[in-house]
Formats: sequence, structure tokens, C-alpha cells
Amino acid sequence: MKKSHVLLLLLVQVIVLMPLFCLSDDFVSSRATYYGSPDCKGNPRGACGYGEFGRDINDGEVSGVSSRLWKNGAGCGACYQVRCKIPPHCNEEGVYVVATDYGEGDGTDFIFSPKAYGRMARPGTEFQLYSFGVVDVEYQRVPCRYGGYNLVYKIHEKSYNPHYLALLILYVGGVNDILAVDVWQEDCKEWKRMRRVFGAVHDYQNPPRGTLSLRFLVYGSAGLNWVESQNALPADWTAGATYSSNILLT
Repeated sequence: MKKSHVLLLLLVQVIVLMPLFCLSDDFVSSRATYYGSPDCKGNPRGACGYGEFGRDINDGEVSGVSSRLWKNGAGCGACYQVRCKIPPHCNEEGVYVVATDYGEGDGTDFIFSPKAYGRMARPGTEFQLYSFGVVDVEYQRVPCRYGGYNLVYKIHEKSYNPHYLALLILYVGGVNDILAVDVWQEDCKEWKRMRRVFGAVHDYQNPPRGTLSLRFLVYGSAGLNWVESQNALPADWTAGATYSSNILLT
């Protein structure tokens, strides 16, 4: 793909995302429901590709989100404050959730884990709230709080050094979306674009040998910026391993 076409595509992505980063006290009206879960936590098979991380992150208070919040996977890991609008049953703060999956239906923007859905209720009214099934809500995007974690990447289990590399991006802090990931190819002296396979997973066939440097196109409250991580992966990277970067997104 020509560089001009890539830049045009990224510009279109930014234009689409811009309204979602206008943080204020203004909430957006929508609807929410919940899915079944044996332990009331998240779905480890969610479309972001998080696995068990997606089940347990934020103590299982997670959600599948609609296409306008999913953003072809760039919305994975985004955080929202959501509160329902039935005064006798809904508390004032609502719930803080992390987007770990894609899902929508009956006009909803959120399909919560049962634990997250119940968190919107006033004490003692959880059963009544569950009985509604679908409720009117209002939501806003809020900064993700990951306790000081730097940006982390996990080598997907299907990766095979040195022929195939797939990365799962974790702990995208603040109000930020990862639009693209590049890997540095030393022999060509240029950045090579990784492919977004699905959700938060990016891959590259026949990646460069040796220690790998990565850069991330980040769009958020600070605008659109490339953020680079030198020596991000060792030459002997292995499938299933997790590596912390020097990037702290806030």
C-alpha cells in the first residue's frame, strides 16, 4: 500500500474517532444489557483477544461494546463510566468498565459482564435491575487506571520465532487508542506496518531477526502521536511471553 493511501486511511480513522475524545461532564444516552457467565466475570474468548486477562481485568467488570465504540478493535481496552437511569434501582456513580469484547443488540452500546451490570444497582436492588434485562444508560469515556503499568505486549501463542510474530497490546492507559503498530527493519532502514488481525492483536509474517524495536500510533487527549519503544523484544522472544515497554500512557 502506498504511503499516501496509508496516511489517508489514518486520517479517516482520526476524523471518526475525534468526537469520542471530547471528554466533559456530558454523558451520551444509550442502552445496556448483560450476558450470562458462570462466575459473573468477563468472557475469556472476547473479540479483543485478551483471553484470561479479559476475564479478570478490572476485577471482571468489563463489557462488550458496539461497533461505534469497538472501532475495528482500536477501542479494545477503552474505559467508560456507565450509569443506568432508573432512579429507584440505580446508584449515582454507575460502574467503571473496560471494553474487552465486541457486541451489540436491541440498540445497546454495552453488553456487560453480570458483575459489571449489577454494580450499577443500589444496594439490595440488584435482582430487580437484572430482571429488566435491558436498561437505559448514559456513559462517558474516562481515563483507564492501570496502577502505573507501562504499555505491555504479550506474544500470541500462535507466534513462532523467527517466522511469525503476533502481539497482543495490553494496558493502554489514559484516554488513548492504538491505531497502528510498526516494527523496525534494520536492513531496510524503515518501519514496517504490522497487520491488525483482530481486536488488540497485530501480526507480521517473517519479522526482522534480532532485537526488535516497535512504535505505536496513539490517538487520544494529546492528539495523534507516534510513540517508540527501542529494543522492545529480545531476539529470543517466545510465544506466550509478556514484555513490558518503556511507554506509560496517561
